[in-house]
Amino acid sequence: MNNPGLSGDENRESLQGTAHNVHPLRKLLFGKPFKTEDHEHSLIPKITALPVFASDAISSVAYATQEMFLALSVAGTAALVYAQNIAIAIAILLVIVAISYQQTITAYPTGGGSYIVAKDNIGTVFGLIAAAALLIDYVLTVATSIAAGVQNLVPTAPMFRHHEVLLCVFFVLVLLIANLRGMRESGPLFAIPTYTFVLACLSLIFLGFLGPSIGWHYVVPSHPDLVLTEVKAAGLALILNAFARGCSAMTGTEAISDGVPSFQEPKAHNAIVTLRWMAAILATLFIGITMLAIKLRIQYDDTHHVPVIDQLNSIVFGKGSTFYYILQGSTVAILVLAANTSFADFPRLCSFLARDGFMPRQLNNLGDKLTFTNGIIMLGVCSIILLVAFGGNTDKLVPLYAIGVFIAFTLSQSGMVVHWFVEKGAGWKVKAVLNGVGAVATTLVLLTISYEKVYLDVVHNRGREFGWIVIVLICILYAMFMLINRHYSHLKRSLAMDNYMISNAPVSNTILVLVPRINRGSMKAIEYGNGLGGDVRGVHIEIDPTTSPLLVNEWEKWAGDMPLVILPSPYRSVVKPLLAYLDEVERERPGAHITVVVPEAVTGKWWHSLLHANYGALIKLYLLNRRNVIVANVRYFVDEYQPDQQDGYESIQ
Repeated sequence: MNNPGLSGDENRESLQGTAHNVHPLRKLLFGKPFKTEDHEHSLIPKITALPVFASDAISSVAYATQEMFLALSVAGTAALVYAQNIAIAIAILLVIVAISYQQTITAYPTGGGSYIVAKDNIGTVFGLIAAAALLIDYVLTVATSIAAGVQNLVPTAPMFRHHEVLLCVFFVLVLLIANLRGMRESGPLFAIPTYTFVLACLSLIFLGFLGPSIGWHYVVPSHPDLVLTEVKAAGLALILNAFARGCSAMTGTEAISDGVPSFQEPKAHNAIVTLRWMAAILATLFIGITMLAIKLRIQYDDTHHVPVIDQLNSIVFGKGSTFYYILQGSTVAILVLAANTSFADFPRLCSFLARDGFMPRQLNNLGDKLTFTNGIIMLGVCSIILLVAFGGNTDKLVPLYAIGVFIAFTLSQSGMVVHWFVEKGAGWKVKAVLNGVGAVATTLVLLTISYEKVYLDVVHNRGREFGWIVIVLICILYAMFMLINRHYSHLKRSLAMDNYMISNAPVSNTILVLVPRINRGSMKAIEYGNGLGGDVRGVHIEIDPTTSPLLVNEWEKWAGDMPLVILPSPYRSVVKPLLAYLDEVERERPGAHITVVVPEAVTGKWWHSLLHANYGALIKLYLLNRRNVIVANVRYFVDEYQPDQQDGYESIQ
């Protein structure tokens, strides 16, 4: 409420001062709250947007290559020659998708994620499928990136071996707090490791190929147990499996398109430039690292789990050297911080769904730091559960990857084709062709990945990819969206004022004041009940019959003419006798409102409440969905009473 003694500006300043009066611990963890009008100042420039939105895609080169190698390893080392062509194919696909998403950013400068594009152009059903797929993929991004980061940390710091899951949980919590502090403050935190990783990887690739010719020498390890023989098992299925695993490098590509509202002006232009930077960096690093790993005959299979980046680093820079620690440290950092892409986009997607009535409305609320706090917390909890369930193992998490993101890619690009045919405009045919090529390419990849990760597991009982789990989760999420939307639609119809008639009929009221005993707290409740008027009754749940006579005597002394109803409870239940009496009152006075007044003593310390039976909360819980029943809590603050103070009770006596 505004202070009537202050002017408008003074009142506003007074309220703002109150808003900044936050708990010191909260301020330490989350920083100073942002005012709503500070939203424009929380927008980020391109130089910061690249690590914030593209760290997921860029960091994937640290595990995409090794996942291809893992798939090809069953056919022997000679099969690794296929990795080069697979990497080039994935890079071409990346360029196609990036060009397609440029058109999306142009058409949706306020944010064009797959959910919005698909819903607006090909229907709500497809939009919700895209949203479900992306939500799952965002959780997988956090889990996979952090698991890969810990995997790269262990060879450098062996003391963390056998503590991988605990370390993964720790990193999720660190990112959770960083994002709760707000994007403006967390963005610079990600810039240094991201740019360090990019420069270090470029140096690794350059020295790996050209180092010996300019005097930079390194030792190529020999693997006597590996025989380079003709590959007989490298059939189509093997290549498709390697391609499907390598497509994990494509995750995070949509993040920039979805995050356009977070860019500084001009938003669309800055987002497109950042998207081009991301695609160029990712394609260069992915192809370079893959070809260098083939040249140096890097081994990654079921028995050799040292990350590919660590092996290349040890060969080119030398294990234990300064350059080794720079690259390895930045690799760990960017993999862990790559999860920030999900922490930026998961809450925003949840807010869109909540705004449209498909997720709880609380997910659309901005917190103190102008972030969607509830979505950030939800993502953190889901990621921790997934990491614990899969033991923080990167190789187990990656097979779940990419299905969701390519479903979203396909629906988004298909939606854009429809968009251009409907909206037309300058150059719409060229734009439709670009998005059409993207839709066809991502559809083919989706079919390939689905064949490898779902069909072979379910139909042929291969039982190693578990991609069907993602499909099941998408179906569950879709059903949840529809149930939530049905609830909100029913609520909206029920609360609508259409054809509402104001009733002039008098409303009778019955007030039931719960009285466990006579004391200052219950007297406050009795006085409140008398002030409401109507039919006021005291109600005592009789747990111990021997105390009732004393209570009746005190009631007659202090409560005046208010009648007292004693409800026996032979089984010592507080709630059941009250519910039975409410049924009796409703039969006695049909249609009347019943107000249950519950006295509550408020103590000075939080731990004091642990020393008292909190019957009030239990009663409120049971009466929550009771029609025509109102629960009123009358609080008596114990610390306000002074022993030498005179009040109305002494005067009555």
